[in-house]
Amino acid sequence: MADVLLTHSNHLYSDRKQVRKMQPYPPLQTLMAAARLRECGYSVALCDVTLAASPDEEFHAALETHRPRMVAVVEDNFNFLTKMCLTRNRELAFRMSSPVPAVVNGSDASDRPAAYLDAGFKMVLVGEVETTLEEVARQVVGGEDLRLCGRVGPRPPIAELDSLPDAAWDLVDMDAYRSAWMQAHGYFSLNLNSSRGCPFQCNWCAKPVFGSGYRFRSPERVAREMLRLKREFGAGHVWLTDDIFALSPQWTRAFADAVECLDAVIPFKMQSRCDLMTRDTVSALRRAGCEEVWMGAESGSQKILDAMDKGTRTAQIYEARENLRRHDIRACFFLQLGYPGETRQDIESTIRMVRETRPDDIGVSVSYPLPGTKFHDRVRAELGEKENWSDSDDLSMMFHGTYSTDFYRNVAGALHEEVRGGDPRWELLWTSC
Repeated sequence: MADVLLTHSNHLYSDRKQVRKMQPYPPLQTLMAAARLRECGYSVALCDVTLAASPDEEFHAALETHRPRMVAVVEDNFNFLTKMCLTRNRELAFRMSSPVPAVVNGSDASDRPAAYLDAGFKMVLVGEVETTLEEVARQVVGGEDLRLCGRVGPRPPIAELDSLPDAAWDLVDMDAYRSAWMQAHGYFSLNLNSSRGCPFQCNWCAKPVFGSGYRFRSPERVAREMLRLKREFGAGHVWLTDDIFALSPQWTRAFADAVECLDAVIPFKMQSRCDLMTRDTVSALRRAGCEEVWMGAESGSQKILDAMDKGTRTAQIYEARENLRRHDIRACFFLQLGYPGETRQDIESTIRMVRETRPDDIGVSVSYPLPGTKFHDRVRAELGEKENWSDSDDLSMMFHGTYSTDFYRNVAGALHEEVRGGDPRWELLWTSC
């Protein structure tokens, strides 16, 4: 028997785009929650449905095998797919509200606690999970009266992230992940996190779990875990999952020093902002092994960046691209279409920016109103029955944009053609809109 069975709802084969990409990562937050429970003396088991042929069968088999006293659906809050609050993930999570007391934590549950309680969950743990989950386990597993029920939390953020144990990597079927990566890409990648929260105020960005406060682990601690992924598990690549990596130039230099000192250098990709990719920071990232940076460029129109409260200038996109090129680091842009007020001229500014900067890769989305944001408040009255995407390739316009969903999907495809060097036939696209 296990005191707590942990699971999550990110099933790769339910998402057509993620199947095409085939870049599966273990549920890092779930594993960190498991490690914290172990540290507190609880026995834990994991039902990892990421690569399961049938997630429902996998979960029910885990219930039979481990006979837990409590089920905790702890989503990987470091994974952008979790933050997208996809309905297919929600539906799977609902089916995990088991006969034994079940609790849930994640962005979607934090946004819609009533729906999860109606689905059968005893508690929705709002915000950062480790402290609240420990409290709940003490009551459920310890046999105390269930004073906590319904929506629980959030508790104060964990100030010292170094106080948390490393993820419970031993619970993961590393061979399954390694096989998927090697077959698709010829190398094996694992995930790692160094910070929580984002202090920037982009008005479309939802932060229901970690909020706007920024906390970070020590550079040495992160470097040691990178070394472990490299030596113990044979990772040839790492995804640093931070919303904003390299926020502090001083921290980044110390991280590069620690990585070099420990011989922990390993190729990694990361997410950050264009205005943070200065020459000194990029140089330190290169020393640490960085080979790919994804930045929220969003738009080539300064008008749209200002409307988003992005806090960046279009010139900084160009500067960041050149700084990364100079150090042979791939520069990749997140682009966002359909923000309210965007016109053909604004979209053409984005096209021009892509042509002139020639990013190594792009990810294209349309503006997606999520609860808790100023953007959502602005368009709430326009939302219909569909308030979330079904999967990460959905790209539906759910408010009254300038153009239709099909048009924006076609623009996204044409922008990808631009990056690949194809012929996107823009005039034909504009004629058809």
